[in-house]
Amino acid sequence: MNNLINLTDNAKKQVELLCDKHDKDAVRLAVQGGGCAGFKYNWDFINEDEIGQDDEVISLDNGKFVIDGAGVLFVAGTTIDYVEEVFGSHFDIKNPSATSSCGCGESFGV
Repeated sequence: MNNLINLTDNAKKQVELLCDKHDKDAVRLAVQGGGCAGFKYNWDFINEDEIGQDDEVISLDNGKFVIDGAGVLFVAGTTIDYVEEVFGSHFDIKNPSATSSCGCGESFGV
């Protein structure tokens, strides 16, 4: 289901670099309760055997981007970009389901 979210080319490249750097098969994005706005994004590095049956997987040339099955409904339609700025770099998440968010960009409400 590769159209569940949109990974920009910059995000794909960064996922591949991170998989290689951390010697892992995938970068996983999960949604958990908490954070200052109600839900928070949780990033992790995982290997192939840690990918769940309900997880959504986007296969890249040199790695995978995995969305935890429990959080799929919260990120449908999301665009993820990787932004490099003078004072830091980060994944930029544009989530159309989010009705509110906190200043750090890691927490959102629906």
